[in-house]
Amino acid sequence: MNMGDMLGPEFDRIERRGLIAGLVLVAVAIIDGALRSPEQFFRSYLLAYVFWLGFPLGCAAFLMVHYLTGGKWGLPVKRPLEAATATFPLLVVLVIPLLFGLRHLFTWANPATVAADPTLQFKASHYLNVPFFLIRQLVYFSIWSWIVYRLTSWSSAVDRTGDPSIEDRLEHLSGPALVFYGFTITFFSIDWVMSLEPHWFSTIFGMIFIVIQVQVAIAFSIIAARLLGAYEPVSTTMSADRFNDLGNLLLTFIMLWAYLAFSQFVIIWAGDLIKEIPWYLTRSETAWAAIALAVVIFYFAVPFALLLLRDVKRRITVLASVSAIVILLNFVDVYWMIVPSFHRTGPRFYLMDALLVLGMGCLWVAAFVSRLRTRPLLPLHDPRFEGVLENGD
Repeated sequence: MNMGDMLGPEFDRIERRGLIAGLVLVAVAIIDGALRSPEQFFRSYLLAYVFWLGFPLGCAAFLMVHYLTGGKWGLPVKRPLEAATATFPLLVVLVIPLLFGLRHLFTWANPATVAADPTLQFKASHYLNVPFFLIRQLVYFSIWSWIVYRLTSWSSAVDRTGDPSIEDRLEHLSGPALVFYGFTITFFSIDWVMSLEPHWFSTIFGMIFIVIQVQVAIAFSIIAARLLGAYEPVSTTMSADRFNDLGNLLLTFIMLWAYLAFSQFVIIWAGDLIKEIPWYLTRSETAWAAIALAVVIFYFAVPFALLLLRDVKRRITVLASVSAIVILLNFVDVYWMIVPSFHRTGPRFYLMDALLVLGMGCLWVAAFVSRLRTRPLLPLHDPRFEGVLENGD
């Protein structure tokens, strides 16, 4: 059964409105940035881009975890994960404007600043320089594009042919691809976020980005399951056990994020090193401290406490609400990591921040719906999935 046959008119409306709203919001942000502050435009654009990139890449990673483990928890949300993964070409296009704003974002991209700083001179000669930076981005995006292409094309081939050997190929791909995903996301986070303050470094930083991307993918898949579960035939695959499994996975990644974030903080704070601790000093003073506290409470403590409750995880409406909170605070966490690099005395809210985050979000939702509607609601020719339908679990 094809998505277009069931929800065609509704998806037409969402896709059309998302595309129009996204184009208008991004266009207004570009005009406002060109007239007022190109520098702030690129800062806002970076914030929006880093957040939305986590959706397709996180969903790709979560999808590969499903292929490796074969868990029943992934079957009802497989199509939303595939559709979200397939939106990656949009993010490839959206990264292009950022490449023109490197000097507005990074001190190491400014020759005058580098010339006056011996530490930056050393880093620029070996790693932080524009030509090598662009080469690395080409490598990252080429690897991600290849992974996404294989995941989506082979999955489509399974639907067309029913060849079980393709499922085996997807499983064999997922292990090495997850390793490449881990390496590339680590270096991407170093390039685009850590190097905003090039004297600071953390060996845990890349792992934190991996976790928050997979975390947002799990939360998004839960919300998608809630929305699509109201329609046949998806509703026949949704059970309290599946919700419970997804809730447990979300809880796991929330705890993993807390462990990594706390470990990074403790190591740097206890070390009291002059080049490391200022990163936390900036983010623990003025209004940044309040945002940090909000992240701890609403990104960890509240979801952690709720997801310990079995009743919460087995009720999709409540679980989806918790997931929405996680996604919102995921953005706040990204904001807290990026924006203090530019505004050390406290957060400053710009119209361009809202325009670009919402604009990219509308474009991404339109792309997601466009991809989702082209595939059957449920995986075809998957013996594991057929077993779920037959057993009703």
